[in-house]
Amino acid sequence: MTKPGSTAEQGNTASPNTTAARPVDPIHLAAVVLITASVLWRASITTRGYLTSDDFPIIGQADAGGLDPGHLFGLYNNHFMPAARLLTWVTHRLTEYEYWPYATLMVIGQVAVSVAFYRLLRLLLPAGWALLVPLCLFVFNPLTLEDSAWWAVAINLLPMQLAMIVAIGAQVRYIRTRRCRHLVTLGTSVVVALLFFEKALLVVAAVFLLTLCLYAPGGPLRAVVTTIRRWWPAWLVLGGISVVYLAGYLSVSTSTLRAPISAGEVGAFLQQFYGQSLPAGLVGGPWTWLDASDGPAVVALTRTAQWVSWAIVAAFIGCTVWLRRVVAVRAWILLALYSGLGAGLIGATRLGSGFSGVAGLVPRYFGDVLLVAALCAGVALCGLRRAEPADATEPADATEPGPVRRHPQQFATALAAGLVVLIASSVYSGVDFGTDWRSKAGRDYLNTARAGLATAEPGTVFMDQPVPDAVVPALSNPWNLQSRFFAPLDDEPVFVTKARKLWVFDSSGHVRPAWVKGVSAAPGPAPGCGYQVTGGRTARIPLKATVVNYWQAVRIGYISDRDTTATFRLGDGEAVPFDVHRGLNAMFLLVSGGGDEAQLAVSDPAATFCTDEIKIGALVPQPVG
Repeated sequence: MTKPGSTAEQGNTASPNTTAARPVDPIHLAAVVLITASVLWRASITTRGYLTSDDFPIIGQADAGGLDPGHLFGLYNNHFMPAARLLTWVTHRLTEYEYWPYATLMVIGQVAVSVAFYRLLRLLLPAGWALLVPLCLFVFNPLTLEDSAWWAVAINLLPMQLAMIVAIGAQVRYIRTRRCRHLVTLGTSVVVALLFFEKALLVVAAVFLLTLCLYAPGGPLRAVVTTIRRWWPAWLVLGGISVVYLAGYLSVSTSTLRAPISAGEVGAFLQQFYGQSLPAGLVGGPWTWLDASDGPAVVALTRTAQWVSWAIVAAFIGCTVWLRRVVAVRAWILLALYSGLGAGLIGATRLGSGFSGVAGLVPRYFGDVLLVAALCAGVALCGLRRAEPADATEPADATEPGPVRRHPQQFATALAAGLVVLIASSVYSGVDFGTDWRSKAGRDYLNTARAGLATAEPGTVFMDQPVPDAVVPALSNPWNLQSRFFAPLDDEPVFVTKARKLWVFDSSGHVRPAWVKGVSAAPGPAPGCGYQVTGGRTARIPLKATVVNYWQAVRIGYISDRDTTATFRLGDGEAVPFDVHRGLNAMFLLVSGGGDEAQLAVSDPAATFCTDEIKIGALVPQPVG
């Protein structure tokens, strides 16, 4: 037997300097698994797609403008996004139109947003398994798939989402500690977000409303007064940033505000926003989508799905109010107020336009609203975490409600079942979205054109014209022109305004010999010649129909007895010179003009030039056969 204090006993006693390994928090582990699964799910959808629609003009402008301040600080569709333009330029410089750099950045951005959101939940909510509900509601939300799949959307919304998370976290820390360094984080996050997207001004509104609804005690009037008086340094910082930004933005932008056409249009929009998209987004919907050509699909909720989503949302709200009382009521008021701001902004800028019919069904308009919705659902379900030490003035209740304490196993089972159903519903909704997103006209058109250019004969030239609307919409003119579309490529095609032998890209991107479809010249009077141009005289050539005064493609088939030069004029338009070659030839020209007559003159008085084949109109592929 050993004596107390003996060597053997000391050897069995842990040294006071030895630190035991800290156990892994199972909630952290579960969150890591869920975030990883959500990112892999999103990446599988993102990588199926390609650049689309606005992506091509944004990249084209980055290629043309580079680091020029006029490009970086210029507006794109009235959006001020210098940081997004800079990021696009850097990414484009890597691999032209290769998609993997863009997809990689979007996936990285989603990882950052997801991790930051979980950290915010840990800050706001008491530790417990229930906080996985708002986490899954956000990271698996099908209505935010567009935010991590479409580059033109991702470069605006992912920075805004991240900034909103960081700003709310900084405000909560400032409320708890009153340390000024959190105000620096708050202001910096908003400034950075505004460099990506002007809509990030709503981050300021989100911070104020969250403070008002979740941290200010008393009724509505007292809460407003308390919010302003108690945390005035935060509003001074955010107000100053907002005023300076708005002054600069409004000085260079044009108003996009529109008046609704009718009360019915407003009612239809609100029904779409609150009756279909938002409730579906809260329960893992919409389950069915409407294909939107080359862009992301839009919400297409069935009538049955609407009733189901309403019932689930109503039951969840009722349950949380029963459990958490005032805290839950305040959380849902916060969602109502912020979603009202979001709906108002969309309605003020989209109603009364050609897009008003689906304005309330477009997923990208909900990227920020659903983030706030997930936070509100978390607060309503879990309560609000008190500061350490607890602040008695906070209208929060982080303790477990009585029904949960009395029936913990039943509530845990219900929670697990709800999470499984939510994730399964979201993944199911993502199937059709991914199928629609996989189809990309821009990718197919570009790949076909590049393959044709690689095998084209030397000297192949084209005349500039728009790409198909499915690739880049006509609203993006002039960035929908082929010369702008192909400009970012190192092996871009050569575009000319006149050529003896011309080629065109057909609607699929194939390289084909060119032809002109449109108005023909009336038959010429000279037998075997048509219109004979000689002796330095100008020949007036009547057309079979009147041509609209605009840019036109012209094909002149002719025969000449010598090399010389000639000029062609359409109506009162500018005369266009071109080279004439001896023998049987053709010439394609790009001219501006209109009317019912053309003029043709040859510079060499001794030359004899004959033509009975003049066509004015649009370039098309040469007919086969």
